[in-house]
Amino acid sequence: MRLEEIINRHRNELNDTDMAIWKYILQHRAEARHISIHELARACAVSSTTIVRFAQKLGFDGFGELKAVMKMEEPAKAFYREDVLKDLQGFYSQTAAKVFKRNFDSASRLMHEANRVFAFASGYVQNNVVQELKRLFFYDNVLIYEINGHEEFRSIARTLTKDDLFVFVSLSGETPQVVEFARQLQLLDVPFISITKLHDNTLASLSTVNLYVSPARFQLYNQDDEHTAFQSMMPYFMLVEVWYVKYRMYINRQTGQ
Repeated sequence: MRLEEIINRHRNELNDTDMAIWKYILQHRAEARHISIHELARACAVSSTTIVRFAQKLGFDGFGELKAVMKMEEPAKAFYREDVLKDLQGFYSQTAAKVFKRNFDSASRLMHEANRVFAFASGYVQNNVVQELKRLFFYDNVLIYEINGHEEFRSIARTLTKDDLFVFVSLSGETPQVVEFARQLQLLDVPFISITKLHDNTLASLSTVNLYVSPARFQLYNQDDEHTAFQSMMPYFMLVEVWYVKYRMYINRQTGQ
């Protein structure tokens, strides 16, 4: 499990000081892999004991185990123009290996037991993912109702119960409208699944179940300009397709077919 996922899982247990430590690690990832506990404490203006407690809140025995996990995680790979098709092929293979190994039982159980299923997308590509989600689950007579705006959500919220389910598709997990909706659902005790990019984000930390993806950028131009890089969003579509297949397998196990 990647460190970002661990942070999301324990987000509600972390205070402002803990988040400041995490922010420093996130912004100095390369240095943090080799930093001592005393150097990290000094950089974050906290005590070494506070660093140990932060690590323990994440489920580690201490800072040494946290540091070992940071060392094991490879830095984000940069893709450039040379042999970009080979890089893209490798990215597809890596993504498939991760997605096919994932356990979707918790998400599938929520989908299967839901009285009604609603979905909200935070952008254009995310909306296409929702359309694919609707198409796939329709095969099993699961109707997913798409929510398109604030007023529509407010109207639906009046009738929601804990037997309903929401699915959010968001890249950052920090869109103000999405976070607002998620907090309201949490107050109403309505379960929801989020599909977000793998990084520390508010939506994932609030979710009943978080399914994460890891898009990648590929530089197709001579200049190393972020605005001209091609970003592959294929992981979103692979994830929902594999989820549907594993959902069908989950139903078969439950019914003994």
